Amino acid sequence: MIVLSKEKLSIQKEQDVVLFRNRIKELATKIGMSLVNQTKLITAASELVRNMLRYGGGGITQLEIVSKNSIPGVRLVFADEGPGIKDVTLAMKDGYSTGKSLGLGLPGAKRLVNEFDIKSEPGKGTTVTIIRWKNGL
Repeated sequence: MIVLSKEKLSIQKEQDVVLFRNRIKELATKIGMSLVNQTKLITAASELVRNMLRYGGGGITQLEIVSKNSIPGVRLVFADEGPGIKDVTLAMKDGYSTGKSLGLGLPGAKRLVNEFDIKSEPGKGTTVTIIRWKNGL
């Protein structure tokens, strides 16, 4: 995989989410991603960035345009230094929530992207990496 562009955005308050979402749309548009795939990417990213704010106390996002086999995509990394997730397997199940939500956040976000990776260590934080390819494959 080749990284064609990379930038970081700090997410510390709700207003940062708007800038973040707008920047994702700009990158997705730049690579010619369809509106349907843009919507899936932005929806997944919105869920993950709100989790980072709500549970991780904010953090750093990394936005990249990547290419694999000449197919462009947008890779997003969400990293926080919050309490971490005790049981990632459980957190990835539909209906599980430590808050007052429906518990569709992490598994729902995973279904909306092509690649999804989560690493979490209790007391150290969580890092989620997602990729949505231009062609949706």
